[in-house]
Amino acid sequence: MNRATDPPPRLGYIGLGTMGAPMARRLLDWPGGLVVCDSRPAATADFAAAGATVADTPAEVAAAASIISVTVLDDAQVDEVITGADGILRTARPGTVVAVHSTIADSTAVDLAQRCRAHDVELVDAPVSGGVPGAKQGRLAVLVGGTDTAFAAVDAPLRRWADLVVHTGPVGSGTRMKLARNLVHFVAFTAATEAARLAEESGLDLRKLGEVVRHSDAVTGGPGAILWRDSTAPLTPGDPWLPIMAHVRDLGAKDLALALRLGERLGVELPLAQLSSRHLAAGLGLAVTGTTDIERNTA
Repeated sequence: MNRATDPPPRLGYIGLGTMGAPMARRLLDWPGGLVVCDSRPAATADFAAAGATVADTPAEVAAAASIISVTVLDDAQVDEVITGADGILRTARPGTVVAVHSTIADSTAVDLAQRCRAHDVELVDAPVSGGVPGAKQGRLAVLVGGTDTAFAAVDAPLRRWADLVVHTGPVGSGTRMKLARNLVHFVAFTAATEAARLAEESGLDLRKLGEVVRHSDAVTGGPGAILWRDSTAPLTPGDPWLPIMAHVRDLGAKDLALALRLGERLGVELPLAQLSSRHLAAGLGLAVTGTTDIERNTA
């Protein structure tokens, strides 16, 4: 919507899978109406019963809707939905905005945006974070890469199913932020499996360990708690972050050293802990010269 007096646009949603369906459900009462499309007729049945229009192809969606969300599996499917023989670009009117919520390559998003632009259509890469629970609860984070105009157009519909909408910059930046965010996610998962091996060899209840981790992360913010700086550059004297990060480093030095000693005693390999012992200080922006505190503690 460009002006307060404009009627609300009609929305389209393509891809009603595990993520897409709960996201699209929150658009059923959108005042401009909703058009949905999925390759599986069973996926659209509930939407039709709730009053949504069902389209057989993405081209039919684009003929009716001016803001279209796409939640399909991968780069190839996104490309087919947008540029295929029955794709969005076959019928999309100038000014249409396509929001791709699938996690694809940033280069794919940039390329598709260029191809859309040739049709006077705007594309934003808008991947989401929060998984199926976030989709069902309407509590996803959505990371939007695109022009200011395109972001303004999609902002209100996205807020129907996301409680955090971030404009990350130009097309491609949404995907890059999603990949950085998921780097934290899956490296942390790998660290959790390493911790589980150490706990298991120590005779501990893994479910209780999980309970403790989830509880403390909810309180402290987990790994994201240190992601408040504007830069990864080394900290300098007088920077207010210096004492905070030094405190984190010192705690990490002590606790990693103790965990590594325990792992050595139990015969448990802890490769991520070893990497952390070498890289934590520098990652926190603290200059490292010679032997680090952690290496001294584990010697």
